[in-house]
Amino acid sequence: MNDLENLKQELIDYGKIMGEKNYTPGVSGNLSARYGENVLVTISGSANGYLNKDDFALVDMQNNLLSGKKQSSETKLHLEFYKLRKDINYIIHVHSPYLSSFASCGIALDEPIMAENVFYFGQIPLAEYGLPSSDDLVIKTAKYFKDYTAVLMANHGFIVGGTTMKEAYLKLELAESYAQVVFNTKMLGGAKVLSVEQTKEIFALRN
Repeated sequence: MNDLENLKQELIDYGKIMGEKNYTPGVSGNLSARYGENVLVTISGSANGYLNKDDFALVDMQNNLLSGKKQSSETKLHLEFYKLRKDINYIIHVHSPYLSSFASCGIALDEPIMAENVFYFGQIPLAEYGLPSSDDLVIKTAKYFKDYTAVLMANHGFIVGGTTMKEAYLKLELAESYAQVVFNTKMLGGAKVLSVEQTKEIFALRN
């Protein structure tokens, strides 16, 4: 099995996990990975949880189709992420329930509530609404990629990148759980927010 086939299988395997956990319901979201100087991305109309090896397109960094079927309409967003972050090799875009709920309410996950999330994300900002697949969406979302690897998109969903597929997936899992916790704290009367000093102590653990 060549490297490209192995890469496809990796995305298929993680897509299935996301589907089983209801992170990527129905025909929604998209996955991608660097492949040399190009990008492997799921095709238009594919379902992340039910991918097969015909559900991928290989594109260059200008979004020209090199092989496969028509690439996802959100490919431009993935490409911009890769261009801005050389450390990112895999990208997941999903409409998971809790993260999408915060995105649809226009609420960023930016309060320091749980130490683990402060450590891994700092915060998860909210990008302004842009029509899906549009250049406007790319512009409004990409401005966060320099400083953040996870971003909520207003009235849309969530995008996250990682050096490895496992890293990107675990960030998704952590972020979705965090969104659920924040939702629960609001139902319980509000979370106790960490102080500035406590937040600085957590950031210091990164070194």
